[in-house]
Amino acid sequence: MCENKIEQNNHKNPFFENYNTPHETVPFNQIAISDYEEAFMEGIRRDNEEIEKIINDNSEPTFENTIIRTDNEKGEHYYDLLNRVSNVFSCMLSAETNEELDALAQKMSPILTKHANDVKLNKKLFERIKYVYEHHRELTPEEQMLLDNCYDGFACSGALLDEKGKEQLRRLTEEAGMLSLQFSQNLLKENKAFTLNLTDEKQLDGLPETSRNAAAQTAKEQGKDGWVFTLDAPSYSPFMTYSTQRELRKRMYMEKNTLGIHENSENNLEICKRLINLRREIAQLLGYDTFADYVMRHRMAGKTANVYKLLDDLIEAYKPTAQKEVDEINILAKKIEGDDFQMEPWDFSFYSHKLQMERYNLDSEMLRPYFELPKVINGIFNLATQLYGITFKENKEIPVYHQDVKAYEVFDKDNSYLAVLYADFFPRKGKQGGAWMTEFQGQWIDKKGVNVRPHVSLVMNLTKPTEEKPALLTLGEVETFLHEFGHALHGIFANTRFESLSGTNVWWDFVELPSQFMENFAVEKDFLRIFAFHYETGEPIPDELIERIHRSRNFLAAYGCLRQVSFGLLDMAYYTQKKAFNEDIITFEKKAWEKAIISKQQPNTCMTTQFSHIMSGGYAAGYYSYKWAEVLDADAFNMFKENGIFNKDTAQRFRDCILSKGGTEHPMTLYKKFRGQEPTIDALLKRNGIKRQQTKKS
Repeated sequence: MCENKIEQNNHKNPFFENYNTPHETVPFNQIAISDYEEAFMEGIRRDNEEIEKIINDNSEPTFENTIIRTDNEKGEHYYDLLNRVSNVFSCMLSAETNEELDALAQKMSPILTKHANDVKLNKKLFERIKYVYEHHRELTPEEQMLLDNCYDGFACSGALLDEKGKEQLRRLTEEAGMLSLQFSQNLLKENKAFTLNLTDEKQLDGLPETSRNAAAQTAKEQGKDGWVFTLDAPSYSPFMTYSTQRELRKRMYMEKNTLGIHENSENNLEICKRLINLRREIAQLLGYDTFADYVMRHRMAGKTANVYKLLDDLIEAYKPTAQKEVDEINILAKKIEGDDFQMEPWDFSFYSHKLQMERYNLDSEMLRPYFELPKVINGIFNLATQLYGITFKENKEIPVYHQDVKAYEVFDKDNSYLAVLYADFFPRKGKQGGAWMTEFQGQWIDKKGVNVRPHVSLVMNLTKPTEEKPALLTLGEVETFLHEFGHALHGIFANTRFESLSGTNVWWDFVELPSQFMENFAVEKDFLRIFAFHYETGEPIPDELIERIHRSRNFLAAYGCLRQVSFGLLDMAYYTQKKAFNEDIITFEKKAWEKAIISKQQPNTCMTTQFSHIMSGGYAAGYYSYKWAEVLDADAFNMFKENGIFNKDTAQRFRDCILSKGGTEHPMTLYKKFRGQEPTIDALLKRNGIKRQQTKKS
């Protein structure tokens, strides 16, 4: 991806050419950094040219000549060059960035935001759209959804404002775009800057061999002696769970939980405060009381009161059990350390693991040998084959952006080509933490009836292989893989006419259903039997071990639920602000989620400054979506449990009613077509063992 690796003589910008690659996939090996800016600017120019054609058309505005254009192969509102380069660039910023790309992002952010505003605030263009909205011919449901989204997208982006309001909106959105980018860049730099370099083997006490080997390899890669631990999940989580060195656990915890609040150039405190206010100002300029009210116009929840009802219902149902879970860990810690021992946040994982071992004789290290990454890949792909009949074939001729990335062709049950799937598994220097799914190309049907298939990408940060051992995953990492794979299936099965309605282009509190649904398979015996074989002996995972997994399945489930609820409360607290937000972020955070917190809070820590979901990731006033969708996924998986988890008819119904439909209909309409009824919280409570406990009390 570095420009100096590409011969500049006679170099042609690949974004301007037909990709001469399998399935016209992105030719990463041909892209120079300078190509991005050139393609962005040309994409803007082409957009403007197309818009001029629309607004200068003297004929009566129609769905065909205004909302879609028959001279556009894609059949949607804009020529796709800008989308083409944006998809690649945004993925690189998250998965494989460097200083040059970061600098280019800073340069392009205000330019791209200005262009988006130029489009949405174009008076003549909106007048044509408004005319079609009010005078259109009879439309199909999908066409109607596209028209509604188009009109609403313009109206809620300032098209109805006067000129003064439009100028104010431009300033606010351009500043928000820049700050959102700065937030992400600061967080990545802070996260990657810290390492814990240990040279005394005694300091490794308690750590499993997998963790030690990985730390030794990281040290070797960095040219250091001993062992290096980082804040990336595959390094951080085992350290906090197994290390007997309490002071080192404290150091790791404090580094992880103070990202973005240090007195340096990566401090995110003021950025967060300004983003909260900018979003409130934007919403109020557009006629909404709060940013959350603005967001709820396209959410299943509908209004903030329904979000709070869900969160409050979960607190009421789960808090007693969660408190009991925490009390039991405290009791065990005092039993081990003495009555004077005071539990701190950096102790929680360590002693909860000991309780799990005492109660179930099970931990993630026992399961790692059965979760070798290549076998997990085959197992998850085989699951999709059993459910939907699709198959996967690695194609090494498809260019990738890093050697860690694998590219697969996906074929449907009739062996027809369905999609390309990229999988990027391991953490590295220029890669954000976490896991996500994205697309280099969405799905649509062009004017000739050709179904253009998607190019989907999964990006994760899983345990890396070492010189001694292959990549051996935890059960939690298998669940993460399944989660992102569920998003991928949503994209892979997309079968809509318009790209803006295909795949994961659905309401935010519906998008997590396909992903969280897939997590349910992780503990199913019939699924584990497909791939869970010991990486050395080849022996299948024992039934007795699977039984222990099942018995421990709800260990800390209530605590985990309240943790998610606390994040939802924090998110809503920020984005239901009606007046200027000037409070201290750290203090406000502690108060905002207090009713969902049951363990001791550390005063000088902060989640907000590293909460990418709600600051830079699109989940602002939407983090509750994970719990909302969990209600859906528990209810949906019940149908599979009733009919058999590999039942092809049920799977086909899920594909036809949910996965292939994208955002072509209201999410609840789609869900009821699949399930036959609206969901209730009961299935989730039952799955977590909460309902059964409440019944005993009554």
